Formats: sequence, C-alpha cells, structure tokens
Amino acid sequence: MSGDRIEVRGLRVVATHGVLDHERAHPQPFELDLDVTVNAGAAGSSDELADTVDYGAVVTAAAQTVRAGSFRLLEALADAVARTVLDLDDRVGAVTVTVRKLRPPIPEDLGSVGVRAARARHRPG
Repeated sequence: MSGDRIEVRGLRVVATHGVLDHERAHPQPFELDLDVTVNAGAAGSSDELADTVDYGAVVTAAAQTVRAGSFRLLEALADAVARTVLDLDDRVGAVTVTVRKLRPPIPEDLGSVGVRAARARHRPG
C-alpha cells in the first residue's frame, strides 16, 4: 500500500449522538478529520479525477453517516464513518477517522473530546 493519503480536516456536522438523554434530544456540533490511504500515483501522472478517490464523495458519505443514525458512543460513530469510507471505493486501502464532540457535557473548560478509529481493508491472501 502506498503512503499517499487524502486528508479531510475540520468537517463539521450537526447531529444527535451521546449517552445522556439531552444529547440524544438536541442536535450538537461534531467535527471530523479523515485520513484516507490511497495510491495516488495514477492521478498524479494523469491529473484526472477518475484515477483517484473523490474527496467530495468521501466528505458527503461521512457527513451523511454522522447525520443518519444516533450513536451513544463516539467510538461507534467513528467506526461507522470509517466503514462507510472503506466501502465507498475499492481504492481506499485504509482510513483513520477522528470524531470530536465540540460541546461535551463536562463541567470543565475544554475545547472538545474525541476518539480516533483506524480501519483497513482486509485483502485476501
């Protein structure tokens, strides 16, 4: 697998995820970062979108996954986004998803809490 990757930073999505009742009743902002491992050699040579993974499609799929369901844990949300991105295009070899809750229900002054999940495509052989 190549060391090439597509980086998405600061994708903000409003959704309802969390353990507490009020988190599940009221939408709140989440922020995602994605590192999508691809082999960008063909696209680097051809300069054609068809030769790489479309980061617009990655962003759309990730945002739709965050909005579509309601997870209790950030770990489950990150896993769902990672699996969605892996399933999006066979050229995605691996993905790392960081999900941050920007308004966590914690009575301390902090910017966010989050988790990072790394998933890879399992290839036979």
